[in-house]
Amino acid sequence: MIQEAQQTITVFAPATVANVSCGFDVFGFAVHDPGDTVQIKLREKPGVSIISIQGDNGVLSSDPQKNTAGVAAQQFLDAFAPDAGVDIVLYKGLPVGSGLGSSAASSAAVLFGMNRLFGHPADEKELLVFGLRSEKTACGSAHGDNVIPSLLGGFVLIRSYDPLDICHLPVPDDLYCTLIYPHVEIETRKARELLPVNIPLRTAIRQWGNTAGFVAGLYRKDYELIARSMEDLIAEPARAGLIPHYYTVVESAIEAGALGCGISGSGPTIFALSKGKVIAENVCDTMKSVYIKSGTDFNTWISSVNMEGPRIVNPNVQNP
Repeated sequence: MIQEAQQTITVFAPATVANVSCGFDVFGFAVHDPGDTVQIKLREKPGVSIISIQGDNGVLSSDPQKNTAGVAAQQFLDAFAPDAGVDIVLYKGLPVGSGLGSSAASSAAVLFGMNRLFGHPADEKELLVFGLRSEKTACGSAHGDNVIPSLLGGFVLIRSYDPLDICHLPVPDDLYCTLIYPHVEIETRKARELLPVNIPLRTAIRQWGNTAGFVAGLYRKDYELIARSMEDLIAEPARAGLIPHYYTVVESAIEAGALGCGISGSGPTIFALSKGKVIAENVCDTMKSVYIKSGTDFNTWISSVNMEGPRIVNPNVQNP
C-alpha cells in the first residue's frame, strides 16, 4: 500500500559520458551536472501520460510510446503494477542530441522514482533491462553506456549485453572531467551509421590494448597509463568531422594539462579527463577560448565522477 506522502516523487538523474574514448559501447560514467528531472504522480486511470516537457524547445514527443521516459514508465507498470497509472512532468536539463545521455537520464530518473513509489519491487538488473529497452526507442540500439551509469552512478564497464554483465570500476578521487558542448545537434542514429562495419585486425588489437590499459590505469591510479590509453581508433575518426573545431579543441586541452580527450557519446560534446580540479578548470578555459574565437555558442561543466546516480529532490519524500 502506497502512503499518501508518497503519491508524488521528483527525481534528478545525471548526464553521462559514454564510450570514454577507447571503450565504445562498454565504458560510461556519470557526472554531477547537468541532468534531467522528472516528477511522477500516481493517478487512478491506468497507463502513462506525459503531462508536459519543459526545456526541450518543443523537440521531444509527449507520446509516452515515443519518449524514453514514457517507455520506461510503461515497462515498469506492465511488470509490477498493470492496473496503476502515472502522470509525468519532464524537466530537461540536458540538451537533446548533445552526447550526454539525454534520453538515458530521463528514463533513469523515471525508473528510479517509480521503483521508490511502488516499494522497490524491481531489482537492479530489472531496472537496467527496462532502461536498455527505452534507449532502443530513442536511437534504435539498446546500448547501455549512458543509461546504466545514469541509473547506478560511478564508472561502469559493460562486459556483456547478453547476458547482461556489469562491473563497477574504481575511480581515483582526484579524477575530474571537463565537458564542452558546442551548440550543434548530432542525432545518435545517424552518428552510429558512420561507424565502420569492418575493422582491421591490427586496429582492433590496438583498441583492445587501450581498453584494457584504461581499466588497469583506474585500478592502479596510474594517470600516465590512463592518458596513454585514451586513444579511439574506431568511433572518433568517423565522427570528429561532425564537431566544429574538434581537433583544435582537443589540442588546446592537452596543452593545458588534460590526460586526454574524446567525444562524449556520439557528440558533439567533447570531454577531457584531468588530474585535479585546478587542471580541469584550466583545460575548460582553453577549450572555451577556441569556441569564443570561432563565434560558436557553447556550454561547459566541470565535475568529478558522480558515484551516487539518481537522487530524490522532492523535499516531501526522503531517502530510506
